[in-house]
Amino acid sequence: MLKVRDRSTQARVRLAGLLAKLNVACFLLVTFMGAQVCAQTSFKPTAPVKIVVMFPPGGGTDAVARIVGERLTELWQQQVIIENKAGAQGNIGTAYASKATPDGYTLMIAHQGVMTVNPHLYKDMGFDVKKDIVPVGRLTQQPFVLVAHPSVPVNTLKDVEALAKSKPGKLTYGSSAAGPQLAVELFKFTTGVDLLHVAYKGAGPAVIDVLGGNIDLLVANPSSVAQHVQAGKLRVIVLFGSQGVGVLPGAPTAIDAGYPALGDIPEWYGLAVPAQTPVALIAALNHDVNTVLSEPTVQKRISALGLNASPSTPAEFLDQINRDYARWGSLIQKAGIRFE
Repeated sequence: MLKVRDRSTQARVRLAGLLAKLNVACFLLVTFMGAQVCAQTSFKPTAPVKIVVMFPPGGGTDAVARIVGERLTELWQQQVIIENKAGAQGNIGTAYASKATPDGYTLMIAHQGVMTVNPHLYKDMGFDVKKDIVPVGRLTQQPFVLVAHPSVPVNTLKDVEALAKSKPGKLTYGSSAAGPQLAVELFKFTTGVDLLHVAYKGAGPAVIDVLGGNIDLLVANPSSVAQHVQAGKLRVIVLFGSQGVGVLPGAPTAIDAGYPALGDIPEWYGLAVPAQTPVALIAALNHDVNTVLSEPTVQKRISALGLNASPSTPAEFLDQINRDYARWGSLIQKAGIRFE
């Protein structure tokens, strides 16, 4: 056995052993924690970045995209451009964005209705949710709200049910996406009422029509109608969720109103990218978006819209998409819901 003959040599041997252990530890860290390490790296674009919003200006998706895009512009020192491309309940804009080059320079809003409801209602959406799109992370989560024009003699969901039963097929409601439409369709299924649906390309045009009395009711996200409710131009009927929202204080939930089956229909918005986008790039984008969402000023601006900032990891967001995809598909099949 080789013996170390002096303290200096012993010290060198101990140091060599320590370095060897550190090298192994670093190797294991990189091997088994690569995702976490990559997640700390920010995206550093060298040209403008585009966020595709599949609905017109004036709705919740557009408002959130602009708030987040504004801060990302400052963070990246590159202009973030919002491109609105509406139509077909959000399918047109999503299909367009899904075919972009997977290099991080084209992002898209991942909309709950488009990602989890439309696939069960459209034979050809122009893209495959599960194959052509990869989630980056969730942005917000909030309930849908049902509002009425003040001329409509309803104050509660029970009132809506009674009026609809007295005037089958005469009471009209509008929506601009599959998710909110499905909320009312489930109400119809559970109560047996007959409401006439009017489809819109975006929340903006739908709000204009309900304000003008061209339709009786509108189901949308709180951000689209909160200011009009506060001004007394629209009346809140119910929130299709289990929790309230700050901009609509006192608004009853569906559970409060006596409709528990309609009490858990959350809407969420997120960001996604085309398939084949590198994993490290997705992690970097998620890191930057979550950094923005963690800022108190951004949270305050989002809350003022009636939405709730709700960041996530890509994996968490994907899990929610998959759960809702299966859930809505099952409900649509059981209810026999078919959209015109």
